[in-house]
Amino acid sequence: MTDIAWIDHALASARPKAVGALLRYFRNLDIAEEAFQEACLRAIRTWPEKGPPRDPTAWLIFVGRNSGIDAVRKRAKIQALPDEDVISDTEDAESDIAERLDDSNYRDDILRLLFICCHPDLPATQQIALALRIVSGLSVPQIARAFLVSESAMEQRITRAKARVAKAGVPFETPSPQERAERLSIVSTMIYLIFNEGYSQADPRHEAAAFSDEAIRLARLMLHIFPSEPELMGLLALMLLQISRRPARFNAGDEIVLLEDQDRLLWNQPLINEALALLDKALRHRKPAPYQIQAAIAAVHSRAKRAEDTDWVEIDLLYRALERLQPSPVITLNRAVVVSKLQGAQDALDLIDPLGEKLGGYFYYHGLRGGLLKQLGLTSQAREAFDRAIALAHSAAEAAHIRRQIDKMQEEATQPVAK
Repeated sequence: MTDIAWIDHALASARPKAVGALLRYFRNLDIAEEAFQEACLRAIRTWPEKGPPRDPTAWLIFVGRNSGIDAVRKRAKIQALPDEDVISDTEDAESDIAERLDDSNYRDDILRLLFICCHPDLPATQQIALALRIVSGLSVPQIARAFLVSESAMEQRITRAKARVAKAGVPFETPSPQERAERLSIVSTMIYLIFNEGYSQADPRHEAAAFSDEAIRLARLMLHIFPSEPELMGLLALMLLQISRRPARFNAGDEIVLLEDQDRLLWNQPLINEALALLDKALRHRKPAPYQIQAAIAAVHSRAKRAEDTDWVEIDLLYRALERLQPSPVITLNRAVVVSKLQGAQDALDLIDPLGEKLGGYFYYHGLRGGLLKQLGLTSQAREAFDRAIALAHSAAEAAHIRRQIDKMQEEATQPVAK
């Protein structure tokens, strides 16, 4: 007998490779997904009795391809079936499939699958939903709960995304080295979007909080098939460093705890150690890029035993390098926090005031601006900025955090001045 939990893990692990290969065979996302689901059903029925195959992924591709061909034939009752080499490879031996999994084919299959999910014609929410459904295998109800929408609305969102992909006519040929590099960059961005969708959730029990773990799994998969890509190392290191702080990000009342106030003994040291090793390996390639620099910034925080030990000069240098590589008002906003530590609140305020037009609808801009104004004793202006931040908060916890700042400011204003 084969353990059901092991089967579930094997099916989840094989999904990106298998669906990617089936997509190459059938060149149709719906057929590939349906073929994989049918292969999974057969695995659940047969593996407990007969035991697992030598190579579960090859088995799923082999069974899924045959199932997909049958489905295509059933749909073609009136229309003639296309030539065999159009809908599948002419080889049909499981061992041949297993051998092909050891060369570059499956690397491009997975990259193509992820690239399709993050097609530029799709808005970010559809990219994330499609990747979670097709690549990660999350159910529509799971994804719908995470995005706080109905199941029917999420089903429609995913269906529209598939239709756009089909209409776009994504090429299925093996990408050139230049195309592969471009796709890796786009896929990395999509993986980080998935991570942030989960990491930004103030409620750690929220359904979307698991997205961060899924993004890390996808990044590990990408790094496994592209082991010499330093920016993939940087991306994974960045996410590991950020997620290592998860146990300390909220107090017992599920209230946000700022980085400088967190209990650093709660940080996950094994994840930090793994991330630091990855970052060191990436930096040895001497190809600095945004994710590596962001990971380096997070690493400086992780190496500080106490908040007051933080090397803000090093972080400032890293943010300046990041601004040169990837100019962005959000990066400048983050650097303003460093400037406030090194030069004071007024210099930081001078740095972010010109960003108001671009970041006027950004919660963190008004939250930081309110905090800086509060430090300068400009309470009425600080209150105005805090009120704006509350109106833009993404969660009750974010709004509650700002309200606490307002309460503290009011308490300080009412305390008698010592003579």
